Amino acid sequence: MNDNKNLALHNSYLTLPKCFYERIEPTPVSDPTLIYFNENLAKKLNLEFLCYDKSLITNYFSGNKLPDNCKSLSQAYAGHQFGNFTMLGDGRAILLGEQIDIHDNLYDIQLKGSGRTSYSRGGDGRATLSSMLREYIMSESMYHLNIPTTRSLAVINSGESVYRESHNQGGVLTRIASSHIRVGTFEYGKHFCTKNDFKKFIDYVINRHFPDLLNEKLAYLELIRLIMRNQIDLIVNWNRVGFIHGVMNTDNMSISGETIDYGPCAFINDYNPNTTFSSIDHNGRYAFGNQHKIAYWNLTVFAGTLLDYIDNDKNRAIELVQDILNQFPIQYSIKWHDMMFKKLGIETPIDEDKNLIEKLLSLMQNHKADYTNTFAALTLNKSNNDSLSESDGFMDWKNKWKQRIKNNENSYKIMQRNNPLYIPRNYLIESALTNCVNGNNKEFDGLLKIMSETYNYELDNHELQISPDGFDDHYKTFCGT
Repeated sequence: MNDNKNLALHNSYLTLPKCFYERIEPTPVSDPTLIYFNENLAKKLNLEFLCYDKSLITNYFSGNKLPDNCKSLSQAYAGHQFGNFTMLGDGRAILLGEQIDIHDNLYDIQLKGSGRTSYSRGGDGRATLSSMLREYIMSESMYHLNIPTTRSLAVINSGESVYRESHNQGGVLTRIASSHIRVGTFEYGKHFCTKNDFKKFIDYVINRHFPDLLNEKLAYLELIRLIMRNQIDLIVNWNRVGFIHGVMNTDNMSISGETIDYGPCAFINDYNPNTTFSSIDHNGRYAFGNQHKIAYWNLTVFAGTLLDYIDNDKNRAIELVQDILNQFPIQYSIKWHDMMFKKLGIETPIDEDKNLIEKLLSLMQNHKADYTNTFAALTLNKSNNDSLSESDGFMDWKNKWKQRIKNNENSYKIMQRNNPLYIPRNYLIESALTNCVNGNNKEFDGLLKIMSETYNYELDNHELQISPDGFDDHYKTFCGT
């Protein structure tokens, strides 16, 4: 059997003007070893045949062997990083192509850590094994938390050393995404391509990712509305589980509304909207409670790239776009409150219920209560035996809340669907990564398994719900580039 015939990748990106990409192949690695392969994801992608050939997996997803007729490329994009515009691009990632899944949806298959490209900006084009394992476990955890995300198909130990302040084992990740197009790709098109080439790109995005807009008279305007909706839904979901992305630059905002790039991300333990863990976020720009504001900022940048194509009268174009962007805080507030009502099991909310949310969050912040455990305890109708649950203010709040939901038999079912029992806690992630890099996968496997059942309230593994005192006080995350 021809081992390539089932991996017949498309690459529609090659239909775009050449300013948007570089045709390039991965740089082979010296001694690849398969560490993880996501068989369930492979089956969904119509790649089940790979599950039976470890050698083929290792060669394909290390970049040492390309499928027949594969026309790989790296994508060009720009971006605002911490508010400053810069030229970027896939400096260590190469898009192999697109695969049709079992539901006839098209997904990108990209190798990350696969060698230098024209966009490497002096970098080595490689990645550490630890950072690729982090993305694997974080993205799969987010998937099981029911949050839109890119996914991870494989992690390969490259057998080579990568220097990041010290020598590390190298790794290559296979990332799956419905799109790798970012707000920063639109910025690149506007600033570095011709107006005609950029229009071809915008039309490509609509045709591939938003085909319902093809017959819309104001398709470019509606594109802003749809991408804004996707981003609001995503940020609300992040808030639901206490996720902090850590580096919400415009090049890390996917137009598909999927979480992308898991470098300095983390989850909050003690509730505080000002929480940030990223070592480079010195001023809290991307703090937990600021993420929706940054999403809005990024969307204004995105909308600005389309003004020339919305109306010949620039003032009129700005007016039309501003009308859409002005809806952001309103829509975000509605969806955020709806999410919080579900976390509290309130099925038919009234205005007064907003006071319940605000009071609870205030109490949680004052008592440094664990975000995940507080809502899990409410769902389980038990006490956490912490300073919050023993306080008079919380007891008073809880009595009012119980009165509010007492006649609704669906309340606890709603809460179970929206409040995870487990998150990939920071100390668990660090311990699992350290051991996995050193050849012991037990903790990593255990964390993957428990995250696949994070809404199973018949499980109650108290050990995994504990966050060690003081661990987060000095905890920092890093980009890994």
